Amino acid sequence: MRNLIQGEDIRRSMKVRRRWANNLFKGLGVVIETEGTPPNIPCLLVSNHRSYMDPILMLRDLDAWPVAKAEIASWPVIGKGADMAGILYVRREHAQQRSLVLTKIAETVAKGFPVILFPEGTTCDDPIGTVPFKTGGFRLAVKEGIQVVPVSIYFPDQRDFWVGDESFIAHASRRFRDRTIRVKLCYGPILSNYDDASQLMSDCKDWIEARLRENHNHTTHEGR
Repeated sequence: MRNLIQGEDIRRSMKVRRRWANNLFKGLGVVIETEGTPPNIPCLLVSNHRSYMDPILMLRDLDAWPVAKAEIASWPVIGKGADMAGILYVRREHAQQRSLVLTKIAETVAKGFPVILFPEGTTCDDPIGTVPFKTGGFRLAVKEGIQVVPVSIYFPDQRDFWVGDESFIAHASRRFRDRTIRVKLCYGPILSNYDDASQLMSDCKDWIEARLRENHNHTTHEGR
């Protein structure tokens, strides 16, 4: 099993991880509505960040490498699954680590894999917005000619936002008491041929926030 997970056949390992992610969500009662087409190309997927579930939502659909904070490796169930095949760990408080992970992103995309990045750098509790994006991934995309796909993650129930000082165990225990947790995952257009990282970042942020507002307004209208 170790050879399967950590051996040379990384794509085979990623298929195992896809099955794990699907089974995990089914077991936890997570109902996922998907809009748009998951990109089957080497690219950088940039998404808003709401919950520890966020990268796993995309790993159901993609043979991708998520960028994640180093602490995730110690989380029960989630950490083991995340490490099953292809993950780029980063300690965001260290500038050298942030620079190194950008190099690893470029190398991973060059090998033909998508990479998942959360440019907010933290979770956000604004149902229709985001916090300022970090620029590093967008500057890298322009420099290396990497295609970028914005992704919007919308949880109708704000209790699913994992923010503040609540521990992973406490949040998971509280939320998974519910039989059903709903989330909408929207894949955006492929963005390429930018020569201005700020414009690329702005276009991604605008697309993500527009989808968040649209989904929030739809949910609010249904609830009336």
